[in-house]
Amino acid sequence: MTAQLACLTSDVPVAGTLRVELEGASGPVEVAVVRDEDGALHAISDICSHGSVSLSDGEVEGCTVECWLHGSRFDLRTGEPLGPPAVRPVPVYPLTVDGERVLVDVDVTA
Repeated sequence: MTAQLACLTSDVPVAGTLRVELEGASGPVEVAVVRDEDGALHAISDICSHGSVSLSDGEVEGCTVECWLHGSRFDLRTGEPLGPPAVRPVPVYPLTVDGERVLVDVDVTA
């Protein structure tokens, strides 16, 4: 599969998130499209690796998103957790912007 339309750039709030569901090779994939505080867009798994809850409900600070349930922060560039309780990274997906369109490839991890 190739990159597919996730949303428009205007759909993603500044220092905020947008939850989208895309079709992967193995079925639906929940993705958080995140705009960091510098305005850059990122695509990561919407499911926290610790608590299996939606990361798109968390807060964005700098280039991280915080899980609202237990407070783990994840680096938006790498998916790595920056502190406990999460110890496993979340997948990060390649994202490209074509004009206003945000394209994400959920069958490849960055």
